[in-house]
Amino acid sequence: MSLPNCPSCQSEYTYEDRSMFVCPECGHEWNEETAAEEGFVVKDSNGNLLQDGDSVTVIKDLKVKGASNPIKQGTKVKNIRLVEGDHNIDCKVDGFGPMKLKSEFVKKL
Repeated sequence: MSLPNCPSCQSEYTYEDRSMFVCPECGHEWNEETAAEEGFVVKDSNGNLLQDGDSVTVIKDLKVKGASNPIKQGTKVKNIRLVEGDHNIDCKVDGFGPMKLKSEFVKKL
């Protein structure tokens, strides 16, 4: 099970204490319900709610800087992780490695 990053400082060193998540770097404490209340919601191109660990499909060819080939439409990406920002999906794409994608270019499987 992977724990979510801290919503306050984005630290990856969070730990679980009973029903709360705690960040040792900034001291922020939250639970899963708090994250939903804060408005961190990521939806795919069809409006489906995405969550950590979901699998998605790329809906159009995406050019990649430094790569000779684009990520092709229909490429399946497993075990995504949601992050805040413009590119809000953190994942590994077969043949390309670690990558950040925009949720508007994927659909949930």
